[in-house]
Amino acid sequence: MKNSIKNIFTILSVLTFSISFAQNIEGTITDSQKKPLGAANIVVKGSTISTITDENGKFSLDTNGKKLPLTLLVQYVGYKTTEVEITTLPIPLLEVALKEENELIEVVVSSRRRIEKVQDIPIAVSVVTGKQAEQAGAFNVNRIKELVPSVQLYSSNPRNTGINIRGLGSPYGLTNDGIDPGVGFYVDGVYYARPAATTLDFIDVERIEVLRGPQGSLFGKNTTSGAFNITTRKPSFTSGADFEVSFGNYAFLQAKASVTGALSKKIAGRLSFSGTQRDGLIDNIATGRATNTLNNQGIRGQLLYTPSENTNIILAADITTQRPDGYAQVIAGVAPTNRAAYRQFDAIIADLNYQLPSRNAFDRKIDQDTPWRSGQDMGGISLNIDTKIGGGTLTSTTAWRFWNWDPSNDRDFTGLQVLAKSQNPTRQTQITQEVRYAGQLTSTISGVAGVFFIDQTSQTDGTEESGNAQWRFSQSTTSNLWKTPGLFEGYGIKTDARIRASSAAVFGQLDWAITDRLHALPGLRYNFDKKEANYKRTTYGGLQTTDPALIALKKLVYTDQAFDSSTDDTDFSGNLTLTYKISDKINAYATYAKSYKPVGVNVAGLPTPPAGQTLSDLSVIKPEDVNHYEVGVKTSPFKNSIFNLTFFNTAIKDFQTNVQAAELGVNRGYLANADEVRVRGAELDASIVFGQHFTINAAGTYTDGKYVKFTNAPLPLEETGLVVDGKAVNYKDVSGSDLPGVSKWAGSLGGELSDNARFFGNTGKIFLGIDSYARSEFSSSPSASKYLVVPGYALFNARLGFRASQGLSVHFWGRNIFNKDYYEQLLPAGGNAGHYAAVLGDQRTYGVTLKYSL
Repeated sequence: MKNSIKNIFTILSVLTFSISFAQNIEGTITDSQKKPLGAANIVVKGSTISTITDENGKFSLDTNGKKLPLTLLVQYVGYKTTEVEITTLPIPLLEVALKEENELIEVVVSSRRRIEKVQDIPIAVSVVTGKQAEQAGAFNVNRIKELVPSVQLYSSNPRNTGINIRGLGSPYGLTNDGIDPGVGFYVDGVYYARPAATTLDFIDVERIEVLRGPQGSLFGKNTTSGAFNITTRKPSFTSGADFEVSFGNYAFLQAKASVTGALSKKIAGRLSFSGTQRDGLIDNIATGRATNTLNNQGIRGQLLYTPSENTNIILAADITTQRPDGYAQVIAGVAPTNRAAYRQFDAIIADLNYQLPSRNAFDRKIDQDTPWRSGQDMGGISLNIDTKIGGGTLTSTTAWRFWNWDPSNDRDFTGLQVLAKSQNPTRQTQITQEVRYAGQLTSTISGVAGVFFIDQTSQTDGTEESGNAQWRFSQSTTSNLWKTPGLFEGYGIKTDARIRASSAAVFGQLDWAITDRLHALPGLRYNFDKKEANYKRTTYGGLQTTDPALIALKKLVYTDQAFDSSTDDTDFSGNLTLTYKISDKINAYATYAKSYKPVGVNVAGLPTPPAGQTLSDLSVIKPEDVNHYEVGVKTSPFKNSIFNLTFFNTAIKDFQTNVQAAELGVNRGYLANADEVRVRGAELDASIVFGQHFTINAAGTYTDGKYVKFTNAPLPLEETGLVVDGKAVNYKDVSGSDLPGVSKWAGSLGGELSDNARFFGNTGKIFLGIDSYARSEFSSSPSASKYLVVPGYALFNARLGFRASQGLSVHFWGRNIFNKDYYEQLLPAGGNAGHYAAVLGDQRTYGVTLKYSL
C-alpha cells in the first residue's frame, strides 16, 4: 500500500500545476468594527458555488464561469446574512462589514435539493462538515455515529453491516441481500444499494447530512427511517491542493490528498485519494500474528464541464478496495441452554480435549484456525447534469456501480475444526437513473419533483464445510454412529443464490407559503418494486456411504435445498408537514408520513417449514407499513446558539426482522415479519459559540423501541432446546420486549477552545478539543437474551494542535483516551451450542496528523 500511496501522491502533485481560466471574486469580510471574520461563508446565490474566508477575513471565490450579474450571500455565525450584487467588470475588490444579530447562521445544506440554511428547513437533520469529520477522526460512518447519536451502525464484517436511524432501517444481525435498507445512502446524488459502503473510508467529503425520519418524497430511493446525503468537494477552476498524512500507534498510517484546477476555460478537474492501514488489535495465538487490521485504499476523479452559465456537467468515477486481515470476533461467554447435558458447550469441548484461549473477551486473544478475510471492491461511474430552467434547476443523475465481496470466516469462533469453511463471495451491480426538477414554481409555491429507477443484480456462490469436530457439536442423540470416522469431515454445501431487484418511482414535494410565516409541505410517492430470487444448495463430501442411518445423521447437519421466488408490489406513500415561524428565533413544524419498505425475498437457507407451509411460503417477506408522526422546534434562544428539539413516534406493521435459526444449515439467519413494532422518543441538538474562542456542541436522544406484537420470534440463546409437554418449542412470543440494537439513551458532547496563533510563518488557530459519546445498554439479539446484552459505555476523544486555511497544519489526537473496554455487538455461534462472540470496540489509539494546503 505504501508504494501505491507514493505513486498516487506523485500523480496528484503533477496535477496541482493546472491553470485557472475563471473570473475570481476577491475581498475581505469584517465585523462592524472592521475586525476580520475568519471562516465566513460566501455562496453564489442560486448555485452550489461557495467558499470561506481565511483567518484574515479574506476570500477568493471561483465563479465557475458564471456570467454577470450575480449575487453573493455572505454568512457568519451571529451576524446577519448580507447580499452583495455584482453587475460589472472588472470585479472590484469587495469589502463587506457584517452586522451582528442574535441568530446562529449555520452551514447551508442541500437536503431538499436546493441550498438552504439548516435551521430553516422543517426536517430533523444533523450536519457534519468534512473539516469537522477530519478533526474528529471520523473517516467512516461507524465513527460518524459518535457525532450523531441517533445513528446506529453494527458490523460483524462489511457485508453484515446494518445502519439504522432511531433504531430502524435494517434488521439487526446478519445481512440478507433480499431486502432493501431503510436508511438511504447517497454520495453526490448517487444511491448506494449495499450497506457495505458505510464501512469504507470517506474520500474528500465536503459535508455529511443525516436526515431522520421517512424521506420518500425528496429522494429517489424510498427511505423509511432516514438518509445519509454526502456531498464531496467539487472541481474548481482555481488551482488548489491538500495533502495530509497521519501516524499512530499499532502502525497506523493514513494518507489523503486532493488536487483541483482548470484544464481549459470550461473544464476543471479534481482527483482525490485516501488510504488507511493499521496493524491488528487482536492476537491470534494459533498463527502468531495480530488480526483485525486496516487496509483501505480509494481514489475518486471528477471532471466539471460548464458549456454555459446555466449548465454544469460532472463526470465522476471512483474505486475503493479493502484488504484487511479481519473482522475476527472474540469469544465473550458461554450460555447454558435447555439442551441435554452432553450438548452443552463445555461438555462438547471437554470431550474434544479443547480449551478456549480465554473467556475474557478483552484479553483480545483468539485461536481460530480458519483465516478471516474481508476483501471488498466497490466503485462506479456517474454523470450528473444540472441546468437552470426558469426559476429552478433540472438535474439528471445517471450511475453504474459494482460491489465485489470476497470473505472467509470462522463462524464457530474456536480453534476447533467445526466449520472448516464459511464463505459467501458476492458480486453485485446496479444501474440508477434519477431526473428531478427543483425550484420556485410560483410566487408562493416551490418544490421538487422527480422520477427514479434502479435495477440491481446480486450473485452469491458460497461454500460452507464441516471439519473433524462437527460431529460433536451436531450430536443430538447418544448413538455411537455420530463417532463414525470421517462421517462429517469435508461434508458441506455449495450455494448458488441469485437475485434481481428493480424499482421505479415518481415522487415530489411542494412548499406552499400560505403566509410569510405559515407553510404547508405535502409530498407524494408512487413506487413499483419487483424481485426475483433463485436459491439452490447442494451437499457434497463427507463419508460416502449407503447406510441409511449414517445418511440420516448427515441430513441432520445439511440437506439439499432449492426454491425460486418472484414477487412485485406497488405502493402510494406520502407526507404532510406544517411549519410555522413563530418568531425570527423560533421555527416549529409537525409532520405525518405514510411510508413503506418494499417487499423482500430470502436468498439464504431456510429452516424446515412448519406443517402446512412450504419453503416458497417462507421465501417472500411482506413489505413494511410505516406510520410516522413528528413534531419539532428549531430555535436560536440567544446570540450564537441553537437549541433544536424533536419528538417522534413511528409504528411499523409487518416489520422485517432477522431470525437466527438453531439449524446449522441456516446459521446465516433468515428473514421473517414481526406483526408490529413501535419506536418513539425525543432528540436534542444544541450548539453555542462563546465569543471567538470557545464552542460547545451537544446532541442527545431518548429512544423507546418495542415489539408491539411478535408471536413467532426465535428462542433466545439460553432457551435453545426448550421442550414443553414433550414437544420441542422453536418460537416464542416476545411481544412487549425491547427491539434489538436500541439504546434508550445516547448522546454526544464536545467542545473546542481556540485562539489566533502563528506556526512556521502561517497564520491560523491553536486549538484544544474534547469529544465524548455515550450510550446505555441494548439487546444484541432479535429475541432478548440476558447473555446477549451489550452494557452501556462512554468514550472520550481529544485533539490538540494548530490549523490554518493555507500552509501547514498539525494536531495530535487520541481516541478512547481512557482505554474503555466495550462491545460493539454480541452474536451467537452457528448452531446455537451456547457460546457467543463479540465485536470489540477499539482500545486506546493515538497519533499525529500533518496537513499542507496550497
